[in-house]
Amino acid sequence: MAEAKQHSRKKKFIKDFGVYAIGNLGSKLITFLMIPLYTYFVKPSDYGYFDLCFQVCLLMFPVITLQLRDGAFRFLLDTQDKVERTRIISFAYRTLGTTIVSAIALAFCFSMFYPINYLWSTLALLVVMAIYELLAQVTRGLGNNKAFIAVGLIASLGILLFSLIFVVWLKMGIMGIFLANIIARIVSIAVVEFKMNTFSQFFHINANLKDIPRQMLKFCLPLIPVALCWLLTTTSDRFFVKHFLGLEMTGIYAVAVRFGGLIHTLSNIFLQTWQENAIQQYNSHDRDDFFSKVFNYYIYVLCFTLIAFTFTLKICYGWIVGANYQESLEYIYLINLSTILFAITVYFELPYQCAKDTKRAIPSIILTATVNLTLNFILTPILHIYGVILTAIISYLTLIIYRWIDTRRYFTLYFQARTLIPVGLILFSAIPFHLNENHIIDALYIVFSIIVLFIFTPKELKASIIKKFKQFTINGRYLNP
Repeated sequence: MAEAKQHSRKKKFIKDFGVYAIGNLGSKLITFLMIPLYTYFVKPSDYGYFDLCFQVCLLMFPVITLQLRDGAFRFLLDTQDKVERTRIISFAYRTLGTTIVSAIALAFCFSMFYPINYLWSTLALLVVMAIYELLAQVTRGLGNNKAFIAVGLIASLGILLFSLIFVVWLKMGIMGIFLANIIARIVSIAVVEFKMNTFSQFFHINANLKDIPRQMLKFCLPLIPVALCWLLTTTSDRFFVKHFLGLEMTGIYAVAVRFGGLIHTLSNIFLQTWQENAIQQYNSHDRDDFFSKVFNYYIYVLCFTLIAFTFTLKICYGWIVGANYQESLEYIYLINLSTILFAITVYFELPYQCAKDTKRAIPSIILTATVNLTLNFILTPILHIYGVILTAIISYLTLIIYRWIDTRRYFTLYFQARTLIPVGLILFSAIPFHLNENHIIDALYIVFSIIVLFIFTPKELKASIIKKFKQFTINGRYLNP
């Protein structure tokens, strides 16, 4: 019975991971294509300004949404009752509508006294992002993962298409990037809603909400300071670079950070898969063993991705990035290393959500944001871009240590000794990345690293990898559908 349950649990995790991977990697591949497009057709200073506007959208996102997207997903996951789902979705959309109207009014008042370039474009992007994200999480909470993936794919395809029109063909620069991002999300919202009728089916303006507002706000409101501190930690670097080093360097740094998107996507796929499975397995008797095994496997996959992707990118960088942005290559490895640490912190987000004890997450993220802002202020003028990267590394390490200790109240993680092998390898790999200029040696190092990682991979994970590899590669066909 226990073995059957474990097999079923593992099978579900792999299935969910595959579904999320297809959508996220497809979306990220399309987004990846935007980097050479923008670097060839947009000046670094202009791209740097758009990136700052986008970071402002991210900073304002928790405030305008009240983190209802997380609340909607979490509460929808707990119920199959249509009436209860109607209450949850109606409350989320009604509240979001109120905050959007308030944001527009505040922006209008603000613009009368402090005119800002692209203020209304930034606000429009923020509004469609809020609606888009809520719809995506509602769709996911209703159990329709395929529609959730479709939302992201349609939006990404739309951004590519509209970028070609507005940025390449019409040469609209920053405004073209804004329009591509806004219109693509509107199209995605319209298509998914037309197919699923989520809004028309579950939203009722006069729905009897009962105690839903109290329950959801109790869960969501603590997530607002958490999200804001998270965003201050992850986005403040752009503002420090802009202040101390200028808009052009901001654009160069923004491109380097964008290449960390693949690792970020991997962590996002894991978070989406693990969020649902962790909540469902939180009360299982072997929770500690299961959670620890997943954690150690996760680190292996992250380390493999860092080395394979970063060294491959180094070999191809001169072909895919415009001449004005080539300087960004020297920052890629350390930025991706910091992204790995960020991806590990993702694991420690979920215990608070599993236990619906989100307020416990606040102290750790406030500490991390304080460390981040302080070190950015001290190190950026001295070490320039490297100061920003070092700050990120220290900040994420601080959060990992704090939350590893704090989340023991929910479960205990066991760090396997053999997991030190991939960790040590990614630390060592910074040396050949920065000192070697021969791409043949870079390619050989990728092969060497893969062999080393595979040798020390845990037996169960190795067996799973071999099985999947055989399924997909024998005679060049997938033989076991």
